[in-house]
Amino acid sequence: MAIYNTYSFLDVTGSLAHPGLGIHSLQGEGIGEITIAMANEKTVHAVGADGTVLVTKVAANNGTVTMTIQQSSELHRWLLALYNYLDITETSQWAMITGYIRSASDGNTHTIVGASFQKVPDKSYQQEGQLVSWVLMAADIRSLPV
Repeated sequence: MAIYNTYSFLDVTGSLAHPGLGIHSLQGEGIGEITIAMANEKTVHAVGADGTVLVTKVAANNGTVTMTIQQSSELHRWLLALYNYLDITETSQWAMITGYIRSASDGNTHTIVGASFQKVPDKSYQQEGQLVSWVLMAADIRSLPV
């Protein structure tokens, strides 16, 4: 009998939260893609003149979360409202976005802590509705099996 796996973006869920604007659920509405990217390599090698390799484990867990979403979606409106709120409030609130993304298909959960906006996404107006990409820079991203 064949062994196979299945995947559906409908099985990807999560939320984003900020103390000043509350929680927004990520249930796939208007989302085209979510990408989790670590910013640093976890291992660095320094090679001495004699060829001895010094292996360094880098403790950094920062990275980015990129959400490509429909420009007319509720998530886009919520992110824009959060960005505008953070742009005028105390600086101490800037990196207080937290969240998680869970995929039932592969059993992974990504926790996101200390996130802030890279910038407001570029927005194109065309005959057809477009996608925009919001990038959150996170101080700590953990990818954990369920």
